[in-house]
Amino acid sequence: MPLVVVGISVLVLLVLMTRLKLNGFAALLLVAVGVALVQGIAMEKIPDVLAEGIGDQIGDTMLTIGLGAMVGRVLGDSGAAQRIAGRLLEVCGPRWVQVAMVLTAMLIGVTMFYEVAFVIIVPIAFTLVRVTRANLLWVGLPMSIALSTMHSFLPPHPGPTAVAATFHASVGLTLFYGLFIAVPVGAFIALLWPRLPFVRAMNPTIPKGLVGERVFEDDEMPGMGWSLSVALLPVVLIAGAAVADLAGAGDGGPMHFVAFIGSAPIALLLTLLVAIWAFGPRMGRSLAEVSASCKEAAQAMAMILLVIGAGGAFKNVLVEGGISDYIKDATDGWSISPIILAWLIAAILRVALGSATVAVVTASGVALPLLAGSGVHPEVLVLAVSCGSIALSHVNDPGFWMFKEYFNLSVLDAIKARTTYTTVLAILGLGGVLVLELVLDALKV
Repeated sequence: MPLVVVGISVLVLLVLMTRLKLNGFAALLLVAVGVALVQGIAMEKIPDVLAEGIGDQIGDTMLTIGLGAMVGRVLGDSGAAQRIAGRLLEVCGPRWVQVAMVLTAMLIGVTMFYEVAFVIIVPIAFTLVRVTRANLLWVGLPMSIALSTMHSFLPPHPGPTAVAATFHASVGLTLFYGLFIAVPVGAFIALLWPRLPFVRAMNPTIPKGLVGERVFEDDEMPGMGWSLSVALLPVVLIAGAAVADLAGAGDGGPMHFVAFIGSAPIALLLTLLVAIWAFGPRMGRSLAEVSASCKEAAQAMAMILLVIGAGGAFKNVLVEGGISDYIKDATDGWSISPIILAWLIAAILRVALGSATVAVVTASGVALPLLAGSGVHPEVLVLAVSCGSIALSHVNDPGFWMFKEYFNLSVLDAIKARTTYTTVLAILGLGGVLVLELVLDALKV
């Protein structure tokens, strides 16, 4: 049974990494090869399946994570990140630093991918941790939870947008309705989770190389205007492109240019160039100093990218092994509420495959025939699928490894922190979706 194979492969991976202390990159590839053999993928095709999975995952994330890490390190080594963190502390105070991180993450995360927003905000989180001497998860976990919620629940992120197209739902209405669920649910979990005893027992250190160790004097740091402008530049470019696309601004030359500079890699590349000048020659620092910051950031990212790529290989083996087709066939005959069915299939696929995109696309295909005669609002069904796709993020999810590596956690601690919060977000999201459908029916919308 394919699901048994998935379960055993996860257990083997945990044993390899926790008991035998095998490197994550090697352990993921080894388990991926084993699953491929068990699922009947021809041996001569296995290297291609692994390479395709790594290529797809790294192709999507390397430019974003690599450039984002360089921007973050330049911000940190120039004192800009400390300037922003200091102002956050002045405005909010140490007691409200979590609220500040949640608000920042939600505002940025509405239009930006989890990975992009994460690498932009995390240098500020690292600096706040260093300045306040707080637990890394006390500051960083609220940020990650808020970003996960925005990315998984709402368009214009790729999963919800793809499902909206399948159900012929309004992207604008889906976003509007979704905010009423995502904001309260995400904020509640973001502020609750760091306070749970099993999370407070973890005290990870900041990974070496991702942030400088120097503490700057006030006159050594760039001004708040420059610091904030550079930090927000990719947000403005990416969000502007997303808003223009949602508004249907046309398909001419200007729109092509907006889409170009609003793509995550180009926006981050432009930001890096501005950061190099603004926090280099403009401040009297040589280009060699700024280049050294970029080099150190790239070196620190090498193992993180390898592990994320291997996670993509594992995910691709599960997809090519026919597990998604098995789940789709097994759930075709279920006669339950379309909302619950769509959520459940997305959650099962997420657990089995690790890919939220595959989960939402497959789940929407199964639920689509039920939509016509059900009377369910298509926007509500989009949110149901999207909520299900965040459940139980674990070792077959490349995002899990990014979370683990950036917060310097063991595999078991990452499961305790991330797998639990993603599951609770999914369950509370389903509850919110069911209530939303009742409200819309009562209002006859």
